[in-house]
Amino acid sequence: MNPSRKVERVQTGVRIEKRLLKVLKGLAEYHDMSLGNLIEGIVLHAFDGKAPFSGKNLKKIKDLKNIYELDLTWQDSHKLVES
Repeated sequence: MNPSRKVERVQTGVRIEKRLLKVLKGLAEYHDMSLGNLIEGIVLHAFDGKAPFSGKNLKKIKDLKNIYELDLTWQDSHKLVES
């Protein structure tokens, strides 16, 4: 196991699709972690070309997407416009 790494975090204002945020918050709560920590983990995995989620997590994400009626997929990225 790697030792803890010290980092400097900054507060940021990020606009994000409402239902996507709900799913992310639900997943963070499921793992008893902050939303920021979850996003950091997802991005660090993606930067290294690694999948951030196991099968169990993908099932939880599917459940949360159903609950929050999130029908967006990776194919929708970079094509979203505000209503």
